[in-house]
Amino acid sequence: MTDVRSGPGRAATGDSPGDSPGGARILVIDHPLAAHRLSGLRQATTDSPTFRLLVAELSTFVAYEALRDLATVDRQVDTPVASGVWCRRVEETVLLVPVLRAGLGMVPAIQETLPATDVAHVGLRRDESTLLADVYLNRLPGDLTGRRVVVCDPMLATGGSLAQVCTMVKERQASSVSVLSLIASVPGLAFFRSVHPDVDVACVAVDPALDERGFIIPGLGDAGDRLFGPPD
Repeated sequence: MTDVRSGPGRAATGDSPGDSPGGARILVIDHPLAAHRLSGLRQATTDSPTFRLLVAELSTFVAYEALRDLATVDRQVDTPVASGVWCRRVEETVLLVPVLRAGLGMVPAIQETLPATDVAHVGLRRDESTLLADVYLNRLPGDLTGRRVVVCDPMLATGGSLAQVCTMVKERQASSVSVLSLIASVPGLAFFRSVHPDVDVACVAVDPALDERGFIIPGLGDAGDRLFGPPD
C-alpha cells in the first residue's frame, strides 16, 4: 500500500507492490486543500458542474507537484525597475494523453498550468463482463522520440487501461512517461507497477479495494458519467 507518512501540506512519495529499487515514484498529494476538494468529488450529491470544477482544481494540484522536473532555461527580462533580470522559463512542450472519456476533464486545467502542450486522445472501451479494454480511438503520433508524455485519467482502478496506453506510448519511443490521476486503488497500482515499474504515478488518494465491477472503493463512482452525464 502507498506509504503516506508526510505531514499535512506536503507531497508524499511511497512504495507500493511492484516497486523496484530506484524505480519510479507514486506521488500522493497530501494537502488539506486537496483533501477538501476530494471530499466534494466523493460526495454522491455533487452536481456535474461542481464535479467538473473540482476535477479541474485537483488536476492543477497534481500537475504542479508531479512536473517539478520540467526543463527550464535562463532568460533575461526587464522589470518595471530593473533591466536584464535573469529568470527561469519552461521550454518544454508536454504531450498530454487523456484517456477518454474521463481524462478529458483533467486536460483544460493542466493546459492552463503548463506554458506549452500538445494533446493526443486515446479512447478505450471496457467490456464490463471481462473488465478488459479495446482501443476505439488512437491519435498518438507515430514517433514520440524525445517527447515527455503525460497520460491523464482521473481513476486508476484496475490499472489495465492506463497500462495499455502507457505501452502504446512506449512503443513510440517516448523519452518520459508519467501518469496523472486523482484516485488510485491498491490492487490497480500493484498491477500497473508490475507492467510499468518505471512510470511515475501522481494522485490525490489511494483507496483500498475494487468492487466486482472494477470500481474503486470507496472511490467516487463513474468519473466519466459524473463529468459529462451517462451515455444514452
